[in-house]
Amino acid sequence: MQPSPSQSPGTGSDAVAHLGELVRRAARREPGQPAVVDVTAGRTLTWAELDTAADAEAARLAAAGIAAGDRVVLVLPNGAGFCVALFGVLRAGAIAVPVGQRSVTREVAVILEDARPAAVVTDAGVAADAARAAGVPVLAPPPAEPEPAGPPPEAPGGEALALLIYTSGTTGRPRGVQLSHRALLANRAQTAALRPAPVTPADRVLLALPLFHSFGLAAGLLQVCWAGATAVLTARFDAAATPGILRDHRVSALAGVPSLYRALLDVPAEDLRGALEGVRICTAGGAPLPPAWHTAFREATGMEVLEGYGLSEAGPVVTCNVPGRSKPGSVGRPIPGVELRLVDAEGEPLAGRTAEEGEEGDAADVFSDPEEDTGMVALRGPNLFSGYWPSGEGGPDAEGWFRTADVGFLDADGDLHLVDRSTDLVIVNGFNVYPREVEEVLAGMAEVAEVAVVGVPDDRTGAAVKAVIVPAPGTGPDADAVREYCATRLARFKQPTVIAFVDELPRTPTGKIARRVLAETGTA
Repeated sequence: MQPSPSQSPGTGSDAVAHLGELVRRAARREPGQPAVVDVTAGRTLTWAELDTAADAEAARLAAAGIAAGDRVVLVLPNGAGFCVALFGVLRAGAIAVPVGQRSVTREVAVILEDARPAAVVTDAGVAADAARAAGVPVLAPPPAEPEPAGPPPEAPGGEALALLIYTSGTTGRPRGVQLSHRALLANRAQTAALRPAPVTPADRVLLALPLFHSFGLAAGLLQVCWAGATAVLTARFDAAATPGILRDHRVSALAGVPSLYRALLDVPAEDLRGALEGVRICTAGGAPLPPAWHTAFREATGMEVLEGYGLSEAGPVVTCNVPGRSKPGSVGRPIPGVELRLVDAEGEPLAGRTAEEGEEGDAADVFSDPEEDTGMVALRGPNLFSGYWPSGEGGPDAEGWFRTADVGFLDADGDLHLVDRSTDLVIVNGFNVYPREVEEVLAGMAEVAEVAVVGVPDDRTGAAVKAVIVPAPGTGPDADAVREYCATRLARFKQPTVIAFVDELPRTPTGKIARRVLAETGTA
């Protein structure tokens, strides 16, 4: 029987209120089962070994002066060492602040200034240099052979903060999302209540995702810990090597960003299909999955990619498609325990336009016309964050609702379709242009392999629509052909007036389009 999404996992003595107890619970149940398979380092930790190593790491941190409530920045590669460090920090009662290894000095410095951590755990030169410049102690990664240590003193869970996740800063300076043990555990229970469950105890899950991001960390690693499954980790994603990893490590579940699935399409179809024979579920998140990629992957492998939607502030999973009801272009319905409604610019709900998990849509009660019924996504549930660091401002309102920066509509079946982030809107002569709409039109052009749209300043209209295009192999589209194609498919104010051609689109480490970089790309 599944626990209520609003409650802690387990019942009686098996219930937990602290993330560190997920590892302890799994170690009690299946001590000899692999918890983490670090493919890059050639290292495997059983649940019992991970449990022991996390205690040792907590003791090492305590000896270094780390106390409950301190922030500890983790700048480590995907692998067993990251997992040990994470649970060591949590068991020490501290707050883990994961940061990407490929972050530049300025990015690390901004986070150090804001989070004011007690230490940085890293072996990366950039992070270590930034920490020393800021006067923050630098600790080496957890040793592969830790000194034995007993269980640490019980650390606070529940409303105590567990993670401080810095957003990508679409509104400017990155902001720290405060996630409590309560919120993260609630989202694990909500996700586990899906049928079929995305992770079961028997699964070996390839997490081809950066663990410093909430998708890879919470929806990935912590979901594996919830189920007591096995996480298969690689320091970096390599499409050519992935079929061998799937086979050699008997992977049964694959989680990745959309660009991962696009990259896998470059693997010979026969090899990819054979490698996926033992995989029961493929999930995607972190960025929109283009319908064409979804279709191409299904045709090449016979498998559906189940797209979902989430954000760090929600712990992070909000909606998902499920097997047998996957709809390309949609991110599905709310997961159990999550309420979703669409609101206007003032935060007022648009009457009758709500969705709850499992609800069959009625055309009279849900959005069906994006021109008329588009709104900002608002959420409510026990999985929501505790506001932004350090004051807690910007969190759920007095009624528990949090308004995101995402814009979408609900179709006649009650499935959510994301149009864009409100922060990415291009306003031309006072008219709103959603980049995703223009992108979907251009994606229908045979000469276009991939496209991204942004706004650029324009002296006459305030902003202009800019399209950055990756040409399809063997083609050579020009700007005039693109403009002609759009002329009959988009209103004049939505048509791109600035066009650039590139070999590949710039992306963030989590696979999202780096839209700020696009504005500076050469134009035609």
